[in-house]
Amino acid sequence: MADFPVIKAEAKCGGIVIKDEWPGYHLDLFTFPEHYSGDLECVYLPHGIIMDRTERLARDIMDDLGDHDIVVLCVLKGGYQFCADLVEYIKALSRNSNKSLLMRVDFIRLKSYLNDKSTEDLHIVGAEDLSVLNGKNVLIVEAIVDTGKTMKALLKHVETFKPKMVKVAGLLVKRVENAVGRSPDYVGFEIPNRFVVGYALDYNEYFRDLNHICVISESGKMKYKI
Repeated sequence: MADFPVIKAEAKCGGIVIKDEWPGYHLDLFTFPEHYSGDLECVYLPHGIIMDRTERLARDIMDDLGDHDIVVLCVLKGGYQFCADLVEYIKALSRNSNKSLLMRVDFIRLKSYLNDKSTEDLHIVGAEDLSVLNGKNVLIVEAIVDTGKTMKALLKHVETFKPKMVKVAGLLVKRVENAVGRSPDYVGFEIPNRFVVGYALDYNEYFRDLNHICVISESGKMKYKI
């Protein structure tokens, strides 16, 4: 098995940096649903590594926000698995440490992709009334940040409800040209600009049922293109 392609976390995003040349793990080394045979190039981040990194992010969040009340704002649909696992780790830490973190979880849905391209047409669903955020400490949980345009628009919208503080946790941050806005405060992995699926990340609503984060193949893109 190839060595995992990490270098020391950098100040740029604070996450584990995956090198541009990392080819991923061969699919034969892992299990995945047979109905996606031929649709994937490689396993990019195995499920176990995702979980370990998420547990570390939960500890960092507890260190920073412990003994506060927070509203966790989960960005659907792609962020639901990361958010669920992150909240479970935070709950476990709250039970087994001197610090506690009282959490309320709310949901918002963003849609800006057509096939594998991010578009300028951003739809925010469930954002009509976020008055619960007024005066609260807010943790936005997002699975992936690429150009930053979507997150910038969401942060601008959230700020209209006058929260006390806003932090962002992002499992993945892509290295892309012309990125805008701020990086998440808590980052799992910084990855090259490759289209990844799995762990609730989708391509036209497919691949959410993968445990691992994988790179979709060109044949997979064509198969599920709309």
